[in-house]
Parts: sequence; C-alpha cells; structure tokens
Amino acid sequence: MDLFLIYLTCFGLGLVVAIISAFFADAGGHDGHVDVNAGHAEAGFDAHDMPGFSALSPTTLSSFVTAFGGFGLIFSKIEATSSPWISVPLSLIGGLAVAAGVFVLFNKIFHATQSSSEGRVGQLVGHEATIITPIATGGAGEIAYVQGGSRYTASARAEDSRTIAAGATVRIVRVVGTQFYVSND
Repeated sequence: MDLFLIYLTCFGLGLVVAIISAFFADAGGHDGHVDVNAGHAEAGFDAHDMPGFSALSPTTLSSFVTAFGGFGLIFSKIEATSSPWISVPLSLIGGLAVAAGVFVLFNKIFHATQSSSEGRVGQLVGHEATIITPIATGGAGEIAYVQGGSRYTASARAEDSRTIAAGATVRIVRVVGTQFYVSND
C-alpha cells in the first residue's frame, strides 16, 4: 500500500472521529459518573485526579491520528523528508506533540472549569458543622457545613454514639464513605 494513502487515511479517519466525538461528547463515553450526597465520584481510563479528561480520550487519540496523517502528507511531499525512514518518525513525533498539546490544553480548561466551590471530602476533617437533624443515641442525623463558600448537608453519626441536639455546633472527626462522624467536644 502506498505510504501517501496511509497518511491520507489516518488524516481523514482521525478528523472524522474528532468531529464525531465533538458532537457526541455528552452522550456518554469511557467515564462513569455517580452522584453521592454533597459530592460526586468519577472513574475513567486514566490515573489522573481530575475528572473529565483522559490522556487516552477519543479527543487526544483522534488528534494524534489526524496529526500523524497530516504531517505524513506534508513530509512525504518534501524532497528531503519523502523517504519513509524519515517521514514516518517525523510524523510520529509531530502526532505525539499535537496530542500532548491537546491533552495539556484540555486539562487546563477542565481544571479551570472543575475548580468549583464543591470541595473534597477529605479536607473536611476538623471543620465545624451544625446539626440540622438531631442525632439519636447510636443513630444517624444530618449536618450542614460550609466549604468553599457553599453550604452542604450530609448524613452524620456521633463519634461516641451519644445524642446530639439540633442546632449544636460539632466538629467533623472523620468521613467513612458518605457517612460523616462528628463530635461536640
């Protein structure tokens, strides 16, 4: 098969996939999303801590394929780089550079848009909260707390299993799953 045709196919296929993924970006994908009380949890096919964008997302992969094909088309037409031994490695480097640029750009965009007032649960230990539904001895109630300028509510239990009345100010001692443990000492 002619190398020019391979480059052209990669360019066209990558471009089509990029356009399709742009139109169907909110219709689902490789990331899962679960709402949990005052926060959310997401899982994707990547090891980063920011939800929403992966290095192996359709956007970065199609950017790589498109750029590889585009650089290949250009390098195969230049006399000095027309040899496959030169055009293929240069196209790979160009494709990786474009995909890395797309990944960095989208990560910055997602980081800026994900930086909301919704905080991380792990940062709540030691924060004050107010009991809004009394906690019965050995039972659960509800607390309200403010983080990042927003008010949240969550299910809570007393750390020492005693009764805590509504309106009491407590301190969040630990968080296990979606259950907050509080103390009024």
